[in-house]
Amino acid sequence: MPTPDRYLTVAEVADAAQRLVSRFPGAGRLRRIGMSRVGRPLLMLSVGHGPRHVLVVARPHPDEPVGGSTAIALAERLLRGPTGPRASGAATDLSQVTWDIVLCLDPDGAALSEGIEAATARRDHTPADYYRAAYRPVAAEQPEWAPIESRQLPESQALFDVIDDVRPFLQCSLHSVEAGGTWAQLTRPLPRFGPAFQDSAALLGIPLQHGTFDALYWENPDPGVYVLPPRDTARLAAGSENIGASTWCAPGRYGGVTAIVEVPMWATGPADDPAPHPAAGAALRELSALVRDGGRQVTAVLDKARPFLPPARDSAPRRVLEWMADGLYDLVADSWEPLARQADGAPGGLTTAQVCALDVVARRQPLRAAGLLLRLLAAADDPAAPGLHRDLDDLFTAWSADFERALRLRRVPVRRQVAHQTRTVLAAAGSALAAVR
Repeated sequence: MPTPDRYLTVAEVADAAQRLVSRFPGAGRLRRIGMSRVGRPLLMLSVGHGPRHVLVVARPHPDEPVGGSTAIALAERLLRGPTGPRASGAATDLSQVTWDIVLCLDPDGAALSEGIEAATARRDHTPADYYRAAYRPVAAEQPEWAPIESRQLPESQALFDVIDDVRPFLQCSLHSVEAGGTWAQLTRPLPRFGPAFQDSAALLGIPLQHGTFDALYWENPDPGVYVLPPRDTARLAAGSENIGASTWCAPGRYGGVTAIVEVPMWATGPADDPAPHPAAGAALRELSALVRDGGRQVTAVLDKARPFLPPARDSAPRRVLEWMADGLYDLVADSWEPLARQADGAPGGLTTAQVCALDVVARRQPLRAAGLLLRLLAAADDPAAPGLHRDLDDLFTAWSADFERALRLRRVPVRRQVAHQTRTVLAAAGSALAAVR
């Protein structure tokens, strides 16, 4: 089936998986591997019958919708064949390798992000359309990340159980970023992976992300490829020294490796510019101020709305807003001060691409919060809600326009996002299989 130029909903992904099982009887199996916190099924599509396993995890974050579409495109590619002696040929030999594809790791979060698929289906959709519909949980409610926060969600446990059961030589986690370029994070090096990843991005016109907030201190053996550093390496505050507790690192118990594959919804021009930034220290201080100022303005509206909003215990969006208001903006901004001092002492130490990556983070933090609060205000039954909604909507609209203008965004078609993620997973599988043979 051709990949539509829009993201598939969770229900559409499940229906497509069931159709594939019917079209390829015996080669594909669909089963439930667990239940979410509120009772939604966690479904896994398995393709092939080989003794070695690749585990693919789609939609680990509910505001990153591309993974479900990639899951179906990948499964169909595997079921159609062909196999052969190419780089990924051995990995696509379904008599040798079984592919286990978790269709959505966070269906509860995805339900709170319902509307992303429709909001981004138009060719002229904007970041404002996206942020009005997106929902991203607090860290302790993100299944891949929750174990780091010492919280074991049923979704996390289901994934750990699958890992312990199939012992994958490779796990691929399918992520996307609102703006920037594409990059891959690895829990250990994969030989010959980098060139295949770069070739795919170049073929599809997607810039590589030279420097990223998520892996600013990770080792960088190839352009756009980052490898988890030793545990004592300094990391941004947004990272965690306890990353070994995450589901990303669990395949390592069995000699496996994890690849986190990020693709952008919108590309930015500076994402692949490795040239030294001419004034990185000043730029980072401006971005820190941007985060703090936007956070203060959203929190000021939240302060006025708190009396009539649903309590945090009953509202996941409210929990996110309180989490962000309780120091997250400052945590992000403070984490950049050492980088700014470093840039002052060694001009040219940070690249234009690295500053661009932090620029994306600075602008998206208040947009994420404002989008959630606008939804709560729209649903609130209080005389003060409409006025607060109008005031916040004015801020949100201005921030969204500035996001597009400052970062020179251009839309990456969904088909290209899916094609690149699929190619990257196959390249990682070929590389990882060659390494264990």
